[in-house]
Amino acid sequence: MRMLTADVKTQIRTIYKGIAAALPNFRSRREQNYIVAEISKTLAGEYDKQRRIIVVEAGTGIGKSLAYILGSIPLALASKKKVCIATATVALQEQLLHKDLPFFLAQSELDFTFGLVKGRQRYVCLSKLQMLIGADDGTQMAMWQTKPDTSQVELLQTLFKQYHEGKWNGERDTLPEQLPDHLWQQIACDKHSCHKQLASHRNCPFHKAREDIDTWDVLIANHSLLFADLELGGGVILPDPEELYYIIDEAHHLPKVARDFSSAQSTLRGAIDWLEKIDKTSSKLQTQIKSNHIIAPVQAMHDHITDLTGMLNQIAHYCDTQTARFDNPENRFRFEHGKLPDGLLSQAENIASTSSKALKQFNKMQNLLAEAIKDGEIAKHQAEQLLSETGFMLQRLENLQKLWKMMAKVDNAKGAPMARWIELITGKQLDYLFNASPIEVGFMLEKLLWDKAAGVVLCSATLRALNNFDHFTRQVGLSINDGSRFLALDSPFDFEQNATLYLPKMDTEPTDDKYTEELAKQIITLIDGEQATLVLFASYWQMEKVAELVESKIKTGLQIQGTASRQEILTKHKQRCDNNEPSIIFGTGSFSEGLDLPGDYLTNLIITKLPFAVPTSPVEQAHAEYIKIKGGNPFLQLTIPDASRKLIQSCGRLLRKEQDYGRITILDRRLVSKRYGKSLLDALPPFRREIE
Repeated sequence: MRMLTADVKTQIRTIYKGIAAALPNFRSRREQNYIVAEISKTLAGEYDKQRRIIVVEAGTGIGKSLAYILGSIPLALASKKKVCIATATVALQEQLLHKDLPFFLAQSELDFTFGLVKGRQRYVCLSKLQMLIGADDGTQMAMWQTKPDTSQVELLQTLFKQYHEGKWNGERDTLPEQLPDHLWQQIACDKHSCHKQLASHRNCPFHKAREDIDTWDVLIANHSLLFADLELGGGVILPDPEELYYIIDEAHHLPKVARDFSSAQSTLRGAIDWLEKIDKTSSKLQTQIKSNHIIAPVQAMHDHITDLTGMLNQIAHYCDTQTARFDNPENRFRFEHGKLPDGLLSQAENIASTSSKALKQFNKMQNLLAEAIKDGEIAKHQAEQLLSETGFMLQRLENLQKLWKMMAKVDNAKGAPMARWIELITGKQLDYLFNASPIEVGFMLEKLLWDKAAGVVLCSATLRALNNFDHFTRQVGLSINDGSRFLALDSPFDFEQNATLYLPKMDTEPTDDKYTEELAKQIITLIDGEQATLVLFASYWQMEKVAELVESKIKTGLQIQGTASRQEILTKHKQRCDNNEPSIIFGTGSFSEGLDLPGDYLTNLIITKLPFAVPTSPVEQAHAEYIKIKGGNPFLQLTIPDASRKLIQSCGRLLRKEQDYGRITILDRRLVSKRYGKSLLDALPPFRREIE
């Protein structure tokens, strides 16, 4: 592919000038210009033809979405490529869809189309809907997971009518009124029972929406949809990776999303229950399908299910004898270094191979069913029900096979082992949930994305930790010298003039028993005479304890996360500020990200404690264990960089716009008393410091 042509360069400059003229109080920023140029040069292959990857950290106020839109779209159109912008939050998708892209389209005079790509489960499956409200010939009731009441049936009848009258397009987000989750799940489209070859599925909302996607130049998606596509090999939901410039915004979420996507879980006794149902479904298929070809797979399937049930039962009995291992607050038994005991490992290998065989036979049966339907051998209403039923079973069978394959897999000596653990479930029956998850996902990202994509831009306001990209690159499988570009641009804000970082004198540190009481005293002093305060806590229990201690002293205006929705809390907070009444919000970690309170809506930010995450998740524990074996220090290699990024993010709540001002107080003396404190402080923006 060619370098960035003069035409594209001129085009980008012209558009930028047009935008500058169109936006009131627009300030042309050197940083923004620089990002645009670097993105387009990287994607055009000017730095490295093989590795067109750029990692950009752009501080608040630079205008990164405009920068990556301008840096990628003109180039993509000129080189017959498409752009996919993937974000972690709905708020950012909405902003791109309704504000940023329409504005860019109008100003740039470029001719391109764009839209939001949603997962299948956001669309209704019309044939499921029709069956659930259909004539009551027995198939209808079989489809409902629980016996419906008349109001539910009426609700679905109304939806069906609205769809056919063109008042609703079949997409969950455009529903006239929202449906409860359990109800939506029964009518949502899923990949197994939604077949394009069936006449009734050809015009379904999902397939219609997919036809639109093929015509778009710019696609907006979320991180999990991006992974759903990559896991299928790429090019299934989204265009081919080779044809696509990926822009991954809010990229600091990427490692976790990738990890969750590559993990699997399945129960033992629960699996035995639905395997029995698969057996019944198989027999039903044998009576419905006239072809003799069905006999062998049904027989084989029956044998595999008998074997699987036996093996799963044996493992359940083994777990029943291990009660001491589950005797902890999480009811969790984690295998050290991911190693299963020998007896369990050979069982896992057997289940993995038997479930693979079962999957093969079940796929044969499903193909025979599809043929029989195409040849008109099976009545329409029966066909629909059988397809839904087999689709649902297939999904579960695939999942069972994925989990046991991961349980039995021999870990690569070069990389980190898989994290493997069991959770005890107490309910109607004692059951065990088996889990497997990779610790490191870099290798997978390399294979699925870095290696295939036409180009990738990774960006966020916070990607560095301790002033460098090392931690992030390790997490996502890039390296500083592999040809990828790295760019960190500070926010144009005047931190020194506009904000003070204050560390008051304290008698205790967070590890001290009296720390919570001292927090309460400090907070009461710190909010005195202040209009708009946000207090961030590291844990729910500490937030609630402090709230109890201060509530009587703060007469009005205190709102605590969890007592109302985030939206309600923010609306109320803004109303109080607009009426010049003091307002205080208590929140935890989730309030330290994506919360936008510009101007006078936040001038007093209090961070109670450094955001050190205790490795409570089994994957984090396994990761720490792996680093130890390799002679590393998990606290310095994982905990500190992670805390650094989170602390920068928390501090980022204060200044959202150029003229914002205020004070940040951190009530954790470890920033001064511990050796690592200095590196955490130095990674923060250059606020004016007051350390007592």
